[in-house]
Amino acid sequence: MVAGQQQRRQTLGALCLCAVVAGITLCVLHPTRAFAPLPQDGQAKQLQLQKLHSNVAPSTSVSAPAWGSSGAGAKDALGFQRSIRAGRMARNAMKLDLTGKVALIAGVADTSGYGWAIAKELANAGATIIIGTWPPVLKLFTMTLKKSATDEAKKLDDGSLMEIAKVYPLDAMFDVPEDVPEDVKANKRYAGVGPFTIQEVVDQVTKDYGKVDILVHSLANGPEVTKPLLETSRKGYLSASSASAYSLVSMVQRFAPIMPRGGSVISLSYIAAERTIPGYGGGMSSAKAQLESDTRTLAYEAGRKFGIRVNTISAGPLKSRAASAIGGDGEKTFIERAIDYSVANAPLAEPLYAEQVGTTALCLLTDLTAGVTGMTVYVDNGLHAMGQSLDSPAFEGIDM
Repeated sequence: MVAGQQQRRQTLGALCLCAVVAGITLCVLHPTRAFAPLPQDGQAKQLQLQKLHSNVAPSTSVSAPAWGSSGAGAKDALGFQRSIRAGRMARNAMKLDLTGKVALIAGVADTSGYGWAIAKELANAGATIIIGTWPPVLKLFTMTLKKSATDEAKKLDDGSLMEIAKVYPLDAMFDVPEDVPEDVKANKRYAGVGPFTIQEVVDQVTKDYGKVDILVHSLANGPEVTKPLLETSRKGYLSASSASAYSLVSMVQRFAPIMPRGGSVISLSYIAAERTIPGYGGGMSSAKAQLESDTRTLAYEAGRKFGIRVNTISAGPLKSRAASAIGGDGEKTFIERAIDYSVANAPLAEPLYAEQVGTTALCLLTDLTAGVTGMTVYVDNGLHAMGQSLDSPAFEGIDM
């Protein structure tokens, strides 16, 4: 008995805690059937759910006053809740199996970004990984994956190499073939890649796998990102919104019908959605604000209609290949200055790593956070919480 309690405490100590904005959500994988029929009474519904979580098939219905209104009854109810919760956590603390789940990560074109890190975490858990890549870089990306130089980037926790089941050409600027303009159709960079609009990828994935359980939107592009908003053209602004925000709407709209209930969607945002970030222009800050707003609306609409969850991660700066392309002032790139600023001013004064976003995404994309939807979750070492810059001359000489 004592040994069992000690083992339980040790196992509970290994649990993953996911920080979700105002509170801490305890990450517990449970085998509950999605949207299982439950009693309508509030308290009875809660108790029935606890029994489902504990794999105990209720033999009789549980009425609301089952525990009684006395102090002893309340104590019994609390004891029951604790025993169920502790047993469930002990069984599943170190278990996360996504075998049989299909995860599509859209927007991966190299091994250095957040999308790649998310793919690796999902692969570590056993998910089948498929990727959507921008057509002009498709050939280069697939060739790179075959080189031994990428073996270290593909290495999973067990020492094996991540297997990408299939790479689809995907240009999320276009919903259906009729949307593709003639100049794109004639572009040599698109020649021979095959169907690449969102709906065409949906059709191909349906044919190949029959479903998508997990959808990751790791897409962002602003052709005028280096321009201040005051100098951004209408075309550049709308292009940023189309590629970086509406693409999420379109993908949820079109993939949701082939996602099982309980499926999950995640996108990647940035603090520029709510704070002014000089150098991040061309309408990209507006696009990120749209993305976060759309996340909340999609969570409601897709949740009610399809039973899936939609969240976004506001990630801190990372020196990925794409971010480095934003440019800078010659001395440092935009992303290098953003990282320096974060390290100097964030509560956790250290660089952010792609794996930290990957593990958070893993929580949000699985039953570890089955009750979380419509959220913007910050993974930025706490930078979003700061109201003043610690490296400002105003604080010079003060030990902060």
